[in-house]
Amino acid sequence: MALRKLDEMGDGRLGSDLGEAALALSARVPGLVGFSITVVEQGITFTYVATSLPLAALDALQFLDGGPCEEAVGTAAIVEADSSALLDEGRWSLFARGTGSRGVGSTLSLPILDGDRVVGGVNVYGAGPETFTGRHEEVAALFGAWAPGAVTNADLSFSSRLEATHAVARLDDLAVIDMAVGLLVAAHAVPPAQARQRLEQAAARAGVSVMEVARLLVDTGTLR
Repeated sequence: MALRKLDEMGDGRLGSDLGEAALALSARVPGLVGFSITVVEQGITFTYVATSLPLAALDALQFLDGGPCEEAVGTAAIVEADSSALLDEGRWSLFARGTGSRGVGSTLSLPILDGDRVVGGVNVYGAGPETFTGRHEEVAALFGAWAPGAVTNADLSFSSRLEATHAVARLDDLAVIDMAVGLLVAAHAVPPAQARQRLEQAAARAGVSVMEVARLLVDTGTLR
């Protein structure tokens, strides 16, 4: 779906590259769930494209509460994460709970470099805890050939993304969003208005609706 959308937007070359990457990864990495590519603009990380909406929503959880891609972008290092181990450690617990609820057992996050500058990142999601064991170099090589050029040419607008998150169509959607806001209030001891703002901003950065993120939060249950 995401690759078709790129074609519709006139970015057929990137869509073709991503399609080839997805096929190559599927062949080399048994248990692959999918991947997303993020872009760093003015110190803020945005999801540029993801192979599915659930994976983009997982990116949003990282934007809310930290995660391996945020660390990879911040440190220019490769970060592998086992969802079960993260829960045991209490580290990035929101992201860990979200991955568990979406059938993701592990992630591999790679910084995208333009020279010595981090311009983005790649999140690769696997079904099992050892999906990426011993595969760091080949995954990095697969994306490294073209990803820097792709993300440096990305055309993103945070304001237009934020506006899109406000389009909630149904009353039951509003109820789910209110529940997610309540979870954030309880977890982070912030006022409801601030929790709602954080939810909307995370959705905008991930390029998904606020409803996608809210439902994922509600599905994970208690955040702490």
